[in-house]
Amino acid sequence: MKSNQHDRILLAHGGGGQLSESLIRNTILARLGNGDAELNDSARLELESGSLCFTTDSYVVKPLFFNGGDIGKLAVCGTINDLAVAGSRPAALSLSLIIETGFEIKLLEKILDSISREAKQSSVSIVTGDTKTVEAGAVDRIFINTAGIGVRIAGADLGFNKIEVGDKIIVSGTIGDHGMTIISQRKDIKFQSQLKSDCASLSDLTCSILENINGVKFMRDPTRGGLAATLNEIARETGHSLEICQTDIPVNPTVQTAADMLGFDVLNIANEGKFVAVVSPQSAKKCLSICCEHNIGKEASIIGEIVETRDAAVVEIKTEIGGRRIVQMPYGRELPRIC
Repeated sequence: MKSNQHDRILLAHGGGGQLSESLIRNTILARLGNGDAELNDSARLELESGSLCFTTDSYVVKPLFFNGGDIGKLAVCGTINDLAVAGSRPAALSLSLIIETGFEIKLLEKILDSISREAKQSSVSIVTGDTKTVEAGAVDRIFINTAGIGVRIAGADLGFNKIEVGDKIIVSGTIGDHGMTIISQRKDIKFQSQLKSDCASLSDLTCSILENINGVKFMRDPTRGGLAATLNEIARETGHSLEICQTDIPVNPTVQTAADMLGFDVLNIANEGKFVAVVSPQSAKKCLSICCEHNIGKEASIIGEIVETRDAAVVEIKTEIGGRRIVQMPYGRELPRIC
């Protein structure tokens, strides 16, 4: 059966005429809960703060839909999380869509519903945006760009320069879930226990930690390059070494099996709903307790600490069999697009 032209994106949807108006009003804004919004060239925000955080990111993940999320949820969570680990409470996002001609309207609606749902759950407003349509083959079906503004939490002062020897390193849950889910779906590999992305918004948990604990020194969401990249960045920027314990790092057994089978080090695999925090020794147990009481932090763990540097700042891991090895910064091996 031949599809109706209004079932798919046309170049005319980006031409500024009636089809553009219909796409924006009836498809995009209607699903984001602001169908009556004024279509001005910018949004006006009323924020009671002298200190803001601002970030932007683009999302080109393949496949568009994966177990645990889709490109829409990923775009919202990714930008919220960048604001959250910077010590702010996310307030508003922009949303820009670049859509290939022929993209199914039903799939666009599904993505927009996911965007709306995740934003509402995180109490974040999508206040401005843009839509472009391009010729078939110019993009891989749909790309999304989001930018976000967050209000800095009072007292939150995070940075590499705050980190000291003796500080504890906490990871908020199992690592590698998102990256291995994307890899397995692209390669159509099945496991007895299905892999599921950890894609989630961190702001509710990070705000709870930062509003109740004074000893948080640093936060980062270990996306591309995974836990290994984040830990090596800490060593490089602080000049301190890090000592972590392999048995304390939470890993889903299926994720570990998948990584071993495909020849990946799970420490290098991307996450989209976890954070790494460096906290003072006095605050570590309380921080861990807050994590474990939260739905997305139940498997949080203290995985190591900041130690004195002998010759050069390194990340050293104590292995399961009692040995030690250096965790290198990932070289950048070609991986599927994970975000």
